[in-house]
Amino acid sequence: MRIKNRILIYVCSTVIGITAITFLLIYILFYSYREQSFRKQQQNKIRYTVQQIQKYRQQSAEISSILDEQDINDFFDEKLLVYDKEKDLIFSSLDSLEIYAARSILHSLSPARQSVFTDEQHYDVLGVYIESNHQVYYAIIKAYDAFGYDKLSYLRNVLIALFIAFSLLVILVSLYISDKISKPIALLADRIQQYDFSNNNMPLSIKTNTYEIEHLTERFNELVRRTNEAFVFQKRTIDHISHQLKTPLAVLVSELERISNAADNDEIKQELDRQVIKAQSLGNIITVLLEISKVEAGQELKKYTTRVDEMIYDIIDELNIIYPDFHFQIKYTPQEFDEKKLELMVNPLLLKQAFQNLLSNCIIYSSENKGSIEVDAAQDGSLKIHITNKGTTITDEEQKMLFQHFFRERTAGGKPAMVWGWY
Repeated sequence: MRIKNRILIYVCSTVIGITAITFLLIYILFYSYREQSFRKQQQNKIRYTVQQIQKYRQQSAEISSILDEQDINDFFDEKLLVYDKEKDLIFSSLDSLEIYAARSILHSLSPARQSVFTDEQHYDVLGVYIESNHQVYYAIIKAYDAFGYDKLSYLRNVLIALFIAFSLLVILVSLYISDKISKPIALLADRIQQYDFSNNNMPLSIKTNTYEIEHLTERFNELVRRTNEAFVFQKRTIDHISHQLKTPLAVLVSELERISNAADNDEIKQELDRQVIKAQSLGNIITVLLEISKVEAGQELKKYTTRVDEMIYDIIDELNIIYPDFHFQIKYTPQEFDEKKLELMVNPLLLKQAFQNLLSNCIIYSSENKGSIEVDAAQDGSLKIHITNKGTTITDEEQKMLFQHFFRERTAGGKPAMVWGWY
């Protein structure tokens, strides 16, 4: 179900339901009030009649008839019966209306039960026990509250009309509100459906003053951005893997070609042993990639005490197999220092891969067949490695991308793209 229809149903059913219950409660309360008010009128008339009977005992019948003629038009239809303490009838109004339950009501009345109220076909019937001037009387009155029922009928019609009008108003207002609320959501859904995921630089934009919609739009753009970054990272990772595997594979091919030309079996065996070690570097590269994935997942890496300059020497030896004409000049600053400074707690696989990338780039993009490496241990608590060559530097724009995952410089001068990025 569309959210617009859901809002419409929820708002209409809630407001109209509450209104219906409220109007029904008003009608019930007014109906109860009519009964109480009419019963009080009947009780007052009974008391007044009894008082007149006591005051004019000898002329009670005539006076009561006069009172009855005077009050006969007060209600649409009415019958009053008055009994003495022996429950003998001493007064009956002129109306021909019959009280069917008169005897049962009369027997029910007593000092312990001084009033009985019931109804007979829309007529209100009231029986009372009265003590006046030390005299006991019983009275039963039956009347039709025409005025009260007219007001009740009028109230019912008014409430029904108001309910219909209010319901229509609620439906119209709910339509407007549901459209107002659901429009940004529907627009966002349409924009998402039509969104061009191939255009990575075009964020989703929705004009709205609703915080939730703005937040949802921002989260969607963030999700798209992260997804695009993941795709780019995947592509660069593949490029990086292919780039990194070229070096050890080239070393193996070169060494195996050299071994194939060797005549001495012992020399061949030694060389093969060396190549086994070289081949293990391929597994190390895979391990490096796994370590990088651990970094991405926020896991803690294992660190070991490693002498940095020895690692650099090992890398240079491996690279000299491929680039025998390139030479590195290594110097230490200062000339005398505590060699313990060269030992660091690091992840040796990742650090070796980082140095290998830097040294490979130093060789490939150097305009001369030489480079320099300075190991600076002058400051306590830090060790600096400076790798320098002569050649074309990367642009200012590309310098901003140095710490992006597997960032590669644009191909220039027919040379392969330079690999930077962090590890």
